[in-house]
Amino acid sequence: MTPREFLSEYEYDKRIIRGTYFSHDPLTIEAGDRVGVVMMNLGGPDTLDDVEPFLYNLFMDPAIIDIQVPVWGRKEISLNWLFDKFAGGALRDNLFSFVARKRSESVSEDYEMIGGGSPINRLTREQADGLEKHLNAQYGDAAGATFKTYIAMRYWKPFSEDAARQMQDDDINKVVLLPLYPHYSKTTTGSSLVYWKALEDNDEIPEWPTTTVFEYAAHPKYLQALSERIDEGLQRFPADVRGDVHLLFSAHGTPVNEMLKRRDPYCCLVHSTVEQLMRRRGHDRPFHTAFQSKVGPNEWLTPSTPDKLEELADHGHTAVLVIPVAFVTDHVETSYELDIEVREEAEEFGIEHYEVTSGLNSHPLFIEALAEATIAQLDLPVDANQLRQRGDGATERYDLTPINELPRYPTEGRDTRCPNCQCVTEARCWTGNPKADGPEESSAEHPPVPVANPSSTA
Repeated sequence: MTPREFLSEYEYDKRIIRGTYFSHDPLTIEAGDRVGVVMMNLGGPDTLDDVEPFLYNLFMDPAIIDIQVPVWGRKEISLNWLFDKFAGGALRDNLFSFVARKRSESVSEDYEMIGGGSPINRLTREQADGLEKHLNAQYGDAAGATFKTYIAMRYWKPFSEDAARQMQDDDINKVVLLPLYPHYSKTTTGSSLVYWKALEDNDEIPEWPTTTVFEYAAHPKYLQALSERIDEGLQRFPADVRGDVHLLFSAHGTPVNEMLKRRDPYCCLVHSTVEQLMRRRGHDRPFHTAFQSKVGPNEWLTPSTPDKLEELADHGHTAVLVIPVAFVTDHVETSYELDIEVREEAEEFGIEHYEVTSGLNSHPLFIEALAEATIAQLDLPVDANQLRQRGDGATERYDLTPINELPRYPTEGRDTRCPNCQCVTEARCWTGNPKADGPEESSAEHPPVPVANPSSTA
């Protein structure tokens, strides 16, 4: 399906916010079933020649570029109808063909700085290989089922159509849609789901029995993998500086209106991750949450990552470890934006010691988290909880439960919030007991001040 063909099919409705294009209920698996696990991600250009078409695909997505304007007598109206319905999407096509061509000149330089292409495709293939091996060894053999993993990138190869074609060749008969976005957003997971649905509705791919993983923002093994990346990152600082390091969690930003008007859960889920992760670490050092990659004139989630770094420097803090909390693989926004571009800004602000953690990539605990998120959405013919392999860092015991049956952390228990927080939602508690698993003490962020107690936040 071409970007212009998708424009003619797309129409905003609440399913893209709720992730309900496909069921969140567990899918019954029987002996002999072949289960396709579709790993959905952004994708990235493999070579510099791919940058312009990659950007074109990105800009053509109405779930990403969705301009809202105030209109008399109504709160707002989307201009997507003008871009996408008029003349078969010719306005958007012409506009963003030009924008992609112009932007590719500077963006290609970014990719050239990290090796001439994005590592996201290679790293996602490694994740897919690791997940497939783990699923079959841990669950498939005992259940008499076969698991196969597939990559469905949204804006570059392999596309969803490529994944579905291979699934047909492999005689897949059940499907789990697994986003490589821990935090659900209309602009990421939602975009991939609505595209997959459009392919089904237009008979471009089969309609398999399907279930969806909505989010895993507070999965214990995901949190532990992040925590271990933090510990690795802290070792890069000189020993006499290490105790003064501030943690800065940096997530990709979205327009504020996605939360305020659309009730997109993304921002709340990101802050839930930070809250639960720092609780697990015993609030061992000051921490902050910020958002990166702002584009266009609209107001985005705040504070921005550079603004927070400048604020920290203004208050005399000179050592910062940045954690790309919403990204599960290294790619241009971590390897270039954070590690090169933002590093230069931080040094100009006066941050003398600046480091960025590695992506989760194929961290064994992250692969286990993906496997558990997948298996929780399946009703196997054997007890999955008897088959689980506990990771080195995940000491607590918990049963795998479908996402819709998990309790949420209490709203009043999370103090880590953005300035515009509307308390849209909270992450699901995988251990099943949010009160026992909740914060032991307040972890509220507040404006940076000189910190005497390294366990407090600023």
